[in-house]
Amino acid sequence: MQKKLHIKKGDNVVVIAGDNKGKKGRVLEIITKSERALVEGVNMIKKHTKPNSKTPQGGIVEKEAPVHISNLMLVDAKTGKATRIGRKVNSEGKLVRFSKKSGEEIK
Repeated sequence: MQKKLHIKKGDNVVVIAGDNKGKKGRVLEIITKSERALVEGVNMIKKHTKPNSKTPQGGIVEKEAPVHISNLMLVDAKTGKATRIGRKVNSEGKLVRFSKKSGEEIK
């Protein structure tokens, strides 16, 4: 069974550890098997590619590499700072994520 992750696709996150510490970006993709996430503009790598239909020229392409989810923290929409995540049942009986800093519901 897969563990429930605190970050979802489309969230704004900040990197809290590693070479890219302090960088902010939007989550493009979640890889649940390895508990990693692709974050826009974070952990950029250079990949050498052969010419193909997508890149007829070939050459060196810069792209994002996955970052472990433990190194990411959600950015609170209200304060603009990193926050921890909690889960609670709202008035409609749905389990929702909320910001521990401001107490606000996350989308």
